[in-house]
Amino acid sequence: MSFADKEPEPKALRPRDVRRAAMLDVKLRRAGEGWFSSRIVNLSREGFCIDSFVTLEPGSPIWIMFPGFEGRRATVMWVKGHQVGCRFDAPLYEAVLDHILR
Repeated sequence: MSFADKEPEPKALRPRDVRRAAMLDVKLRRAGEGWFSSRIVNLSREGFCIDSFVTLEPGSPIWIMFPGFEGRRATVMWVKGHQVGCRFDAPLYEAVLDHILR
């Protein structure tokens, strides 16, 4: 089998993007509800971890709004106490990530 014929690795087996530490205030919204404040703990092109005192369930869709940007859709992947890990439905462009982390 040549390199061109090789099947892509399943997403679950690929290494995830490097998470960058961040302390950034953001707005979150659950489906059908209003925006509430939260804080990002870390961020990558593919996802983020937040501290949230609002109940979020794994598998739930949420929207996150970074200062100066429109809301972006993500899915809650895990919840551990007040920390919540989420994956963006569409990864951030590297330039957007850099701008958010400035």
